[in-house]
Amino acid sequence: MSSPYEAVSTYFYAKDGNRPALMRRAFAPDVALEMIVKTEAISFPSSARGVEAVEEILCRRFANDFENVYTFCLARPTEANRRHFPCHWLVGMSEKNNGAIRVGSGRYDWYFSSGDRCLIEKLIITIDVMQVLPADELDAIMGWIHVLPYPWCTAEDAISAMPRFEWLFPIERYLKSVRQISPEY
Repeated sequence: MSSPYEAVSTYFYAKDGNRPALMRRAFAPDVALEMIVKTEAISFPSSARGVEAVEEILCRRFANDFENVYTFCLARPTEANRRHFPCHWLVGMSEKNNGAIRVGSGRYDWYFSSGDRCLIEKLIITIDVMQVLPADELDAIMGWIHVLPYPWCTAEDAISAMPRFEWLFPIERYLKSVRQISPEY
């Protein structure tokens, strides 16, 4: 990787497409993962260390439980984010075992190595909102998700195409509150 944009893009294709080998192209070997989960609708380990552990948690285990995964970053990193890229995200996916749909939002904090490779040294994933919808809403949710530009989307684009389901109102409220986050230096 030579930029935050490339590293983050590779992560999305690795996680959403269940391609654990791609994680090694985006993450430093000793990457630190921290998960802050503020909802009961999904669970993850609170932390992990090393690219192998990240592959296991965010690719293999995730792919055992979920399919039709689309994660969107609601901002694009620039050269100003060479060290730290904070952004909000949106995800839509379905459960493999019962077809229930999950739509969630939160925040990523990406920290990159200072070398030319610009690998992810630390990732903090905050899950602020996660809604569970019935399986029979798959076509409506995937129809919405498929029209969004993957993996980079604005909150405004996501809201404008969003189905008008009561279950999605917490996601809509979250997306309406999204503002650009300044990086730490």
